[in-house]
Amino acid sequence: MSLTDKAIAQIREMIRSGALPPGSKLPPEPDLAAQLGLSRNLAREAVKALAVARVLEVRRGDGTYVTSLQPSLLLEGLGGAVELLQGDSVALQDLMEVRRLLEPIATALAATRISDAQLADVKRHLDAMRAARNDVEQLNAHDAAFHRAVIAATGNETLLTLLEGISGRTLRARIWRGLVDDKAAGRTLAEHEAIFNALSTRDAALSQAAALLHVSNTEQWLTAHLHSGEAHEHVRSKDQAR
Repeated sequence: MSLTDKAIAQIREMIRSGALPPGSKLPPEPDLAAQLGLSRNLAREAVKALAVARVLEVRRGDGTYVTSLQPSLLLEGLGGAVELLQGDSVALQDLMEVRRLLEPIATALAATRISDAQLADVKRHLDAMRAARNDVEQLNAHDAAFHRAVIAATGNETLLTLLEGISGRTLRARIWRGLVDDKAAGRTLAEHEAIFNALSTRDAALSQAAALLHVSNTEQWLTAHLHSGEAHEHVRSKDQAR
C-alpha cells in the first residue's frame, strides 16, 4: 500500500469504528494529521480521495464532514461508470449477465414484501408504458420507473442502487429504440405485465420466473444486435479497404 492508501484506510477505520460517525465533522487538517501520525499533505490527499468516493463531504468555509454513508450515495458512481461502458460490447454483455443474476431474485423478494400502495405504483408505470408504446422516451422513462418500483418494494436500498446503476439509462433507451424499430415492443410490454401479475398474487417463484424471462429475452436481443452491429462494421471495414 502507498502512504496515501494507508492514510485513507486509517480514516475509513475511524469511520467504521464510530470514532467519526455519519454527520460528524473531521478535525482541522493539522489535528487530523497529528492524530493519524501523518504529514498534512498525506492527510489532505486521503480526504480528497474519500470526498471523491462520497464518504466525506467538503463544505467550503465550514469544514469536512462524514456523509450519511447511505448506499445510494456511496454507490452513485456506479451508474456513471456503466454509462462510460456503453461502447464496449463485452462489458455490456457482462452487465446484462449481472442483471440476470440479480433482478429475478430481487423480484421474488419484492413479491413477499410489496404493499398494496407499492403494487399500485408498479401498475401506474405499466399503464403508462402501454399508453406510450410508440414513444421511446416515455417508454424508457416508465420502464425504468417500473423496475425501480419493483426493486424498491424489497426495502433493500443497496440492491436498488446496484440494479439501477447496472441497467443504465443510455442502455435502456438503446434497447427500447431497437425494440420499437423491430416491432417487438408488444412482447416486451407483455413481459412487464406478467411480472406485475405475478407480484399481484405475491407469488415469489412466479415473480422470479417472469423477471428471469424478461431479462433473458432482453439479454438475447442485445447480444444479437451487438453481434449484428459488429458484423456490419466488419463488412464496412472490408469494403473500405478495397
